[in-house]
Amino acid sequence: MIVSPDRPERQEPHGMTSRHDRLTEAQAHMPDRRTTITIGGHAISRLSAICLLAALALLVVCACSIAFGSRPVTINDVTHALSPGTSDIAAQAIRLRFPRTALGILIGASLGVAGALMQGVARNPLADPSILGLNTGAAFAIVCSIAFMGLTTPIQYVGMALLGSAATAAAVWTLGSMGGSGPTPLKLTLAGAVISAVLGSLISAILLPRVDVISTFRFWQVGGLSGARFPLIAPLIPLFAIGFALAFGSARALNALALGDQLAAGLGLRINRTRLRIWIAAVLLCSAATSLAGPIGFVGLIVPHAARLVIGSDYRRILVLSSLMGPLLLLSSDVLGRIVTRPADVEVGIVTALIGAPIFVALVRRHAMRGV
Repeated sequence: MIVSPDRPERQEPHGMTSRHDRLTEAQAHMPDRRTTITIGGHAISRLSAICLLAALALLVVCACSIAFGSRPVTINDVTHALSPGTSDIAAQAIRLRFPRTALGILIGASLGVAGALMQGVARNPLADPSILGLNTGAAFAIVCSIAFMGLTTPIQYVGMALLGSAATAAAVWTLGSMGGSGPTPLKLTLAGAVISAVLGSLISAILLPRVDVISTFRFWQVGGLSGARFPLIAPLIPLFAIGFALAFGSARALNALALGDQLAAGLGLRINRTRLRIWIAAVLLCSAATSLAGPIGFVGLIVPHAARLVIGSDYRRILVLSSLMGPLLLLSSDVLGRIVTRPADVEVGIVTALIGAPIFVALVRRHAMRGV
């Protein structure tokens, strides 16, 4: 049984509508797949059903992430590892997989949501943290910290990567805001591409004469979850929390921005202020994620498109589903990288690149054909 949701209309006194009502009315006319489906005699929304399936799939992948590695483990091994005082090799290996799995969930959700935010605020279906230069900014800060400051510990890398991504985001916003039209989607995208190219050249210039820096930097540059530790993750939890709160609080504004700046302004939206708030949310999420796991590409590109394909164009639903599909993609890639070359690991950044590159080419071809 399919039931269409009611759309109550409210009017303010004297025939004036509030900004909240105008945004709600605009969202009601957006193409969406918001329907109700029946499962086992109970009617549930399409979003709830898809999120439930994604959550169940994520639980299965989390179990695989704990079970598969350089050596397979059984349920008894996991139970044994959770017992206090156990210190055999199997127990130690399993205990290392718990923070790795937790980091995969956090990084995947952050990159998926950040990608959706960037695609929405830039109105560019090919936007993601790596394309807009944030990953390159983190890499540049890491290279400088190793080459000129002698930093060597993971916690030091986290701080420098976070600083580099944030500084790059500020530079992209400043450059994209030049001119009378303000920070338009096209100018933000071009600014990200230009700054990313400049920083990439500077990274090469610093690395080429310093072989010792190359050997240290290349492990972080690949992007992976193998260095996950709870003490390393904990200090950045507040940044992730603020980023997610700003992101989900901006869903209605993203829907309005998708209608175009003029129409969004007519609905009462403060365009530049809203775009800056969304930009800050995306920067917090992808900067914190990149600082912990390195520059993992394509997750922020693929996940929002997949969510949009199955749930429609309403960003309130895209953000929710992206927060589930991001960890699903990242942890699946991590498990695959452990299985293919066992007992060695292929870092998850390599696997996501192998998966994401063909999808990126397909997306470019699709939008190029639309342009023709």
